[in-house]
Amino acid sequence: MEKYWPYMLQTLEELLAIPSPSGYTYQANGYLSQQLDELGISYSTTAKGAIVAAVPGVDTENQRIISAHVDTLGGMVKEIKSNGMLKLTNIGGLGWANVEGENCTVITSSGKEYTGTLLLNKASAHVHGADTATSERKADTMQVRLDEKVSCKDDTRKLGIEVGDFVAFDPRTRVTSSGFIKSRHLDDKAGVAVILGILKAIQEQKIQLPCTTHFFFSNFEEVGHGASAGIPAGVKEMLCIDMGAPGEGQQSDEFSVSICAKDSSGPYSWSMKERLVKLCKDSDIPCQVDIYPFYGSDASASLRAGHDIVAGLIGPGVDASHSYERTHKDSIIATANLSFAYVQSEF
Repeated sequence: MEKYWPYMLQTLEELLAIPSPSGYTYQANGYLSQQLDELGISYSTTAKGAIVAAVPGVDTENQRIISAHVDTLGGMVKEIKSNGMLKLTNIGGLGWANVEGENCTVITSSGKEYTGTLLLNKASAHVHGADTATSERKADTMQVRLDEKVSCKDDTRKLGIEVGDFVAFDPRTRVTSSGFIKSRHLDDKAGVAVILGILKAIQEQKIQLPCTTHFFFSNFEEVGHGASAGIPAGVKEMLCIDMGAPGEGQQSDEFSVSICAKDSSGPYSWSMKERLVKLCKDSDIPCQVDIYPFYGSDASASLRAGHDIVAGLIGPGVDASHSYERTHKDSIIATANLSFAYVQSEF
C-alpha cells in the first residue's frame, strides 16, 4: 500500500481541513461522496447520516464490514455571555485544557462562520496574576473570544450566532520531512484515509474480494453510537479502523499498526485478533497488540446494539490522543497493509 501513500496523505490533509464535529459532518460527507464517485464505488447513506460503500465479492452470504469515523471532537455554543463571549459545551471527550489557546470556528445555522480563540476567562496574567496559572480549566472558566467587535450579548446575536451553533477547533496540520503528521483529529480521519486508499487499490488492481465487503464511514463515533445502527444484513464480521494509543505502559507506537485485544467495553474477538496478528507476521507488517482501558470504538458500539458479529479493532498509533495528536507515515501504511491483506483473506 506504500504506492498509495500520496493519495492517502492528500485525502487525509483535505479531510483534516474540513470541520466535522459529531452532529455536523455534512461537509465531510460531501467530500467522501465525491471521492467514492471518482473511484466508481457505489454507496448509500443511512438515516443517521453514515455513508456505507459496498464492494461485491464471491461470497454474498457471509459479508464483512470495515469502519472508520469521520466525526471529531468539538464544541457547541452553550451560552452567549453578557460580554459577548461564548461559553461552550463539549462534544465527545474533549478536554478543555487540551484546547486552551486554540483557534476555532463558530458555524452558525445560516452557514456563516466566525473565527475565535478558546481562552481562560482570566487569561491575562498581567490582570489576574496567579489565578491565570491556577484556575481549573473547565467549561465554566473558559470562553471563546470572537474575532469580531462585540462587547455585549446583543452584539454577538446580531452576527447570527446562537446557542446550539457548532464550534470546530483548528486542526493545525503539519507534515514533517521525517514522515510525522501532526494534527488535531487524526482520530479518526487517518482511518478514513486508510479506507479510501484500500478502495483505490481494489479498483485500480481490479481485485476480486472473497466476500462482499462494506465500508462504513461513521459520523457519531465520538459520542458513542456511531455504528450502533446501519450495519447491512448479511454482515458477519467487522473490522474497525480507529487509532492505537501510545503512552506510558502501552505497547503501541507511531510506526506500527496497533491491534486492540481489549478496551473499556471488554475483549474483542480472540480468533479475529489472532488472524490479524498472523496476517502481519505472514506479510512482515510491523504490529503491536495492546489494551486501552479508556477507549471505545464503533465495533464496541455495534456489539452493544446487539449485532451478532465478530469484531476486531486496529489503527495507526496516534500519540497524545484527543489533544494535539501525532502519528507517522509508517504507522498509517502498516494499518493500510494489514487492512488490505484482511479484505483479501478468507473467512
